Amino acid sequence: MEILILLTFVIGYGLIAFEHSVSIDKAATALVMGTVCWGLFVLGQHSPPEHLMEEYQVFSVSHQHLDNILGHFFEHRLLHHLEEIASILFFLLGAMTIVELVDKYQGFSLVTNRIKTVYKVKLLWVICILSFFFSAALDNLTTSIVMISLLRKLIADKKTRWFFAGFVVIAANAGGAWSPIGDVTTTMLWIGGQITTLPTVTTLFLPSLVALIVPLTIASFLLKGSTSRPERNQISQRESPVAERDKKLIFGLGVAGLLFVPVFKTATHLPPFMGMMLSLGLLWTITELLNKRRNHANKKEFSVVAVLQKIDTASVLFFLGILLAVAALSEVGHLVTASNFLRNKIGNVYGINLAIGLLSAIVDNVPLVAASMQMYEVTPSVSTLEWDQLFVKDGIFWQFLAYCAGTGGSALIIGSASGVAVMGLEKIDFFWYLKNISFYAIIGFFAGAFVLYMIL
Repeated sequence: MEILILLTFVIGYGLIAFEHSVSIDKAATALVMGTVCWGLFVLGQHSPPEHLMEEYQVFSVSHQHLDNILGHFFEHRLLHHLEEIASILFFLLGAMTIVELVDKYQGFSLVTNRIKTVYKVKLLWVICILSFFFSAALDNLTTSIVMISLLRKLIADKKTRWFFAGFVVIAANAGGAWSPIGDVTTTMLWIGGQITTLPTVTTLFLPSLVALIVPLTIASFLLKGSTSRPERNQISQRESPVAERDKKLIFGLGVAGLLFVPVFKTATHLPPFMGMMLSLGLLWTITELLNKRRNHANKKEFSVVAVLQKIDTASVLFFLGILLAVAALSEVGHLVTASNFLRNKIGNVYGINLAIGLLSAIVDNVPLVAASMQMYEVTPSVSTLEWDQLFVKDGIFWQFLAYCAGTGGSALIIGSASGVAVMGLEKIDFFWYLKNISFYAIIGFFAGAFVLYMIL
């Protein structure tokens, strides 16, 4: 059954990687993959593990009693993993709702409407710096969607807009890597206890910034001229305008709510999703009070209930399926085998993480980080072993992993959630991105990795 589980994972991964070719949504594939892996694990386990037999102090049991013990074991193991998975999913759901609500109230326009320049080099720097810091405060996926919406208002030429969109992917992924709420992989490590807020921000900010500045500097010498903007009648207008004070209020409260989450976790030591739910609940209450003065039609449109219907639920289910599949691989021991292989063949944490970072450009970085979290445990800081010291909380391995998994996906357009979103919104061709953007992303990735190596 171990081989069948691994084969199921590989086939599912292939279908996810070539989602657009096979025309099957990756969320559907991930859900089937995750549940089938667990089903095979259950069917292949005919006797309880030794530690469970010792726990029950039973060494000779009837067939019916054995089935009961096995059933309890499988339920316990699944719920053990589900505790961590649910924490991540609720966190993402809350963050996506807050950001969607801010966008509904046109809060992001307070920033984007101030961009007036038409010179390509200056505009590229402005867009990328905005994407970098937006991504840290929001997340790279949402930032990419917001910035593509902005680019459509600023640049008429498709190929020029594609080039800018490619750099948005690089900037958003770099910005998300150094913030606990900026990228789902960094969030996973933060929730899992591998990294904490202040050390992550202070350690990864400069390498992440270098991962953006280096490709930006190179591109600045190649870009010439200015952009032309679309005609005003080509730009879609919202049917329901929002009062300026409401834009400012919801934008300020939304960003403050997201930034409050790490503070809440540090103060209470509760899981991060609790702080996110508190921020969402408060923002929900305030929007309900604001909607009292709207007419019935607009009240419904600007309610959180309406916003929840627009949340990308498919992405949440995709993460659920992926994390379930990785948990099954952990249970059967495949991740321990992979961990030993990487340690024996590569031999150092820098090489392992660089390999994970580049691999995340081919396959999704979420399962790679989830697998790494299962392959390597956080070791006690009191350990005298040199190898163990690399895996302590906020240790070299985890910080390097957060950087590599966050920025490595920019090498290919399918390597990150932000890249996939941009690809879908702008219909960017895979090979066009490979030819025109991948070089910049890879140069930035290695430049930032070198800086991080020097820091650590």
